[in-house]
Parts: sequence; C-alpha cells; structure tokens
Amino acid sequence: MPLSSRITELGLSIPTSSKPLAVYVPAVRLPTTPEQIVVSGQVPLVDGAPLATGRVPNEVSIELAQECARRCVLNALAAVAGVVDGDLDRIDRVVRLGCFVACDASFTEHPKVANGASELLHELLGEKGRHARAAVGVPSLPLGVPVEIEFQFLLRP
Repeated sequence: MPLSSRITELGLSIPTSSKPLAVYVPAVRLPTTPEQIVVSGQVPLVDGAPLATGRVPNEVSIELAQECARRCVLNALAAVAGVVDGDLDRIDRVVRLGCFVACDASFTEHPKVANGASELLHELLGEKGRHARAAVGVPSLPLGVPVEIEFQFLLRP
C-alpha cells in the first residue's frame, strides 16, 4: 500500500514542515547518493508549539514521550516531503533513526521512548519501516522538549 494511503488509513496527517531553529535545513539529499535523505533532528512540535516539555519520566510520562516520538516521525515526513516535491510514496525504506531523550542520569528506558517512533514507522511502511536505531539520554533538548529524533530514509530511484 502506498505510504500516502497508509497515512490516511491510520487517520494521520503530515504537518507543514517547521522552520529550522538555526542555520540548517530540515532535510537534505546526499550529493553522492541522491536516493538517500538525511533529516535533521525533529522535535515534537504541533502548530509551532511543543507537544510536551520536561524530562522523562519525572515530568513527562513514558507514554507521552512515546507520543512525542510519533510526532517527530510525522514532522520528519514533512521535512522529506519538502525535498521530494510532496511525493512521500517515493520513500522506499527507513535506514536509521537516532532518538535523544531528555532525562535524568538514572533513567534507562530510552528504547521504550524510541519505540513510539519505530512502531509508527513499522505501521506505515511494514518491513521497510524497520531500521537501525540508537536511543540515548541527554540532560536537555531544544525548547525543553522530551524527545528529538534524526532520521535517514532511502527513496525509490
């Protein structure tokens, strides 16, 4: 099933890509491998505002952090749409994601938070949504959000 159809079937929508917070681009095609897209770290913004702020799990529950991770996926797809003229059906597979979780030093369940993104990508793309992944804890993230995720996708030629 085409990705665009699956997004609709799941009742999701792709937002407008957020403007970068500094001097970078939301996504870029690699000059040597134009079928590969690297997406800058995406935070869980909804209509320009954070879905949640705070550190996991003391201020933000693992469940809310997983929802934030899902939002990062939708924002990443918006960034990809910006470099493929809106044709998300060109995405062939997810290569990798790197998930950063704002938390204190005793928190060790970063993979559970990252699962919010990984599971959505699998729902959207099936086996082509399975990917390599890193999930790490950090003391803080931009805008005070609990999750930031960077992505790599492959396009169909």
